[in-house]
Amino acid sequence: MLAPRFDQTRGSIVAPPAGLSDAALRYGVLPMPSLAWTPEVERETAHLYEKVKRVMPPVEWPFHAPYVKAINDLKRERNAVILAHNYQTPEIYHCVADVVGDSLQLARLAGSTDAEIIVQGGVHFMAETSKLLNPGKTVLIPDSKAGCSLAESITGADVRALRAKYPGVPVVAYVNTSAEVKAEVDICCTSSNAVRIVESLGVERVIFLPDRYLAQNVATQTKVKIIAWTGACEVHERFTASELQRYREEDPGIKIIAHPECPREVVEVADFAGSTAAMIDYVKKNQPRRVLLVTECSMADNVAAETPNVEFVRPCNLCPHMKRITLPKILDSLVYMREEVTIDPSLVTRARASVQRMIDMG
Repeated sequence: MLAPRFDQTRGSIVAPPAGLSDAALRYGVLPMPSLAWTPEVERETAHLYEKVKRVMPPVEWPFHAPYVKAINDLKRERNAVILAHNYQTPEIYHCVADVVGDSLQLARLAGSTDAEIIVQGGVHFMAETSKLLNPGKTVLIPDSKAGCSLAESITGADVRALRAKYPGVPVVAYVNTSAEVKAEVDICCTSSNAVRIVESLGVERVIFLPDRYLAQNVATQTKVKIIAWTGACEVHERFTASELQRYREEDPGIKIIAHPECPREVVEVADFAGSTAAMIDYVKKNQPRRVLLVTECSMADNVAAETPNVEFVRPCNLCPHMKRITLPKILDSLVYMREEVTIDPSLVTRARASVQRMIDMG
């Protein structure tokens, strides 16, 4: 029987889970590492604090460092890899992640890892995508409630209804969708390759789902007629053009960089619009004096840690789903091998095909 443990973040004794996952039974449950701030922990994590010291005050590091060390030690023991989206917090993104990037980068790299276990530092549809591309590997998500307003805005039944309404029109799904939806579409895309994917189909019309704002922004860059669904990202739809114009009035030299999940009028105000990877690339290449990233707030911290000459203005819209992923949950996931991601076998082949077609586009 597993022994109870002391949870440092809760300040209390926590009993082990009543039931163990299939992954826990396969790999076994490891003892919970010590989470004390010791000279050894300080010494072994000092190089990692160097990466985040610009965005994390020294008083916070002793709370994160024991988890960072324990997670990195367990990764080696488990032969595990952590994939972290650009919206993860700096202590995850810079200190325990093995692969970081946007949805397309993570999808590509998830399919090439040699690790036996993948821990997804992101939301549930990303973990499903990793599982689709790695059916023989164990994929864990530290909190299965880490959802996505876009993914939850449409179902497989909705896609079938769209096909009935528009017979013969191909369906392109943003990768921010469930495996159930991916199984019903022709090909997936991300914000970085959406225009190219749409035009690759060689047709006059496509159904594009689920993000209506990304669909609007794609429509301005192609002659293909876009039939859009009505979903939206709860983070990006909160930004307004008037908000950004006020920043511009206060500092005419500021560079405004927006994600294409934002409303069309927001993108029109911006100096540049692109995927999270493209936004990061823009900042690193151009090194603007002052920049406003119109996207999830944590990404600014992650980029700021790597660009000391750039000042970041933070209109801080946080994704509540991304913030469900924390260091304590990642550690619990590796110790107890939870929460394992599984996909209905009847969906796997079709869902994987739509993702693989996107990746094969290059």
